[in-house]
Amino acid sequence: MAEERSLKVLSNDTTFFSRVSSTLTKLLTPTKIGINGMMINIKRSSAIKYFEQSKNAEDITDVAKKDQLQNRYEESYTLYLESIDKYIMDSIYKKVKNHIASVFEKDALANYYNVVHLKDTEYLEYKYRKQKFLLDLDYDSLTANKKEKIVKKYEPIYVEKMDGIYKGILKNYSVKLADGMRAKRINQIDLYKKIFETLEDYIKRILPIKFRVDGTEKYGKVLKEYEEYEKFSVGKLDEKDFVEKNMILLGLSRVLFTHSLPLVAAEQCYNKLLKDTRNLISSATSEEKKESVYQILLKLIEDYNVKLLSTKVYWDKPEERDAYKKFWDAYSQTNSSEQKEILSLKRELYNTADEYEKYAEVRQFYKNKLVSLGAMRVIRTTPSRKFYGHFIKKEKCNE
Repeated sequence: MAEERSLKVLSNDTTFFSRVSSTLTKLLTPTKIGINGMMINIKRSSAIKYFEQSKNAEDITDVAKKDQLQNRYEESYTLYLESIDKYIMDSIYKKVKNHIASVFEKDALANYYNVVHLKDTEYLEYKYRKQKFLLDLDYDSLTANKKEKIVKKYEPIYVEKMDGIYKGILKNYSVKLADGMRAKRINQIDLYKKIFETLEDYIKRILPIKFRVDGTEKYGKVLKEYEEYEKFSVGKLDEKDFVEKNMILLGLSRVLFTHSLPLVAAEQCYNKLLKDTRNLISSATSEEKKESVYQILLKLIEDYNVKLLSTKVYWDKPEERDAYKKFWDAYSQTNSSEQKEILSLKRELYNTADEYEKYAEVRQFYKNKLVSLGAMRVIRTTPSRKFYGHFIKKEKCNE
């Protein structure tokens, strides 16, 4: 009985001290949060100050002074990021552990570990993603707490750093995509998905802030396409909508990320969308749906040829360059929408000729369109599969 009582006393004492410890931790946590929050404010203000000084020094001819200001800015930026990182580890972590964290804080910690998880396998992406996470966390915290004056001062540095971060992420993906000989198909599909998600995240989150900071006049080339994108930013999207949205994202990338998503990577992305659109035409369950996807295909062909291939200098195969030049000369010289449609369909038949069996159904759809446009005759002879030009003399079509 004595042993039993002593065990009970020990158990009660342990519980008591455990409760005291837990209470003290909860009492001390807000103080720690307050200290960390204060440090973030100080480091952020310092980074903003040196950022503004470095911008004002762009016209200074004294190279040494410019370098000194730039180094101060980069150092203050690093210390600012470290203060946010410390806030997560010292404050948010403790709040989550003690079950007193808000939903925002719980999500922040979960996202933090998702980013840290990349360190061992994708260090370059981890480097960019961690900076992006820390900057987003502070910006979201400021906007959630309605710190309008601070937000206004902070947005220029936030936008500049985010521009560099997104460009780094996209360039990393572009390099991987270009190394397609070693990449498995499943990895390439994942890369396409990541590229489109990154572009959308930038256009949804950063571009509106750039409009506020720089004014919309500077972005006349992208405003119209941005307004088109906004139509797809809400509501439930089907496969056709996703293709159209991604087409707009690629169009915007040719202005916003010309070097970070270079022509080679953008070309692969356009080809991926063309393949997806052809498959949608083949799988459409009604003529109405097929026609709806077909209209997107025509717009996609135009975007691909006008925004990308017309600027392409180096071609792997001379015959492909010559075929494109013949198409482009005719396409750019006509204002007739019907003639452009005919040329686009002929271009598609040329591009799918090497995969004749795979695209047999969609090729038949193209031929039927050409017949309806008066650009192809229905004949019963068995022709050669190879053709391209302004006129198709023989091509087998169903009556």
